[in-house]
Amino acid sequence: MILVVALPVMILTAAAIRIEGRGPIIYSQTRIGRGGKPFAMLKLRSMVPEADDQLASLLDLQGTSTRPLHKVVDDPRITRVGRFIRKHSIDELPQLFNVIAGTMSLVGPRPQRAAEVAFYDDAAERRLLVKPGMSGLWQVGGRSRLDWEDALRLDLYYVENWSFMQDLQILFRTVRAVAAPGDGAR
Repeated sequence: MILVVALPVMILTAAAIRIEGRGPIIYSQTRIGRGGKPFAMLKLRSMVPEADDQLASLLDLQGTSTRPLHKVVDDPRITRVGRFIRKHSIDELPQLFNVIAGTMSLVGPRPQRAAEVAFYDDAAERRLLVKPGMSGLWQVGGRSRLDWEDALRLDLYYVENWSFMQDLQILFRTVRAVAAPGDGAR
């Protein structure tokens, strides 16, 4: 049902991405899922084509290439349409297909790239005990404002204290966070 509601938004966003410039509309990136198994995570493209080729040099420039949470501050690769769709998490909607395929869940720790997972210690490895999610505790509890330690603490709390009611609460908080994204959304 969520996919039916999201489909018109995805179609309009795809048109905006195409009007803005060249490149694919859907972006697929290999992420690490439950049990350390890689899968192709889908997103609406919010960056310039070949943005992945620039990631390592941007992380090196800001001195963050040796941490598990790879975020580029004031990322120059993000397009104008991309800024809007990221702020409102519209770029994440194609992950509904990942949920249908069984590689993701609506709620869980966000899946990370293999290069980020390579930095995991034993505690962080526990993130991989559950399916990754489209949303999770750190997405509704601070988003991009959180550092790795805080994001990990929230993810481990989720893994160790999973409940259906908690998932429902996170989903309701996700709707609020997307409707009124605040300064943590990037």
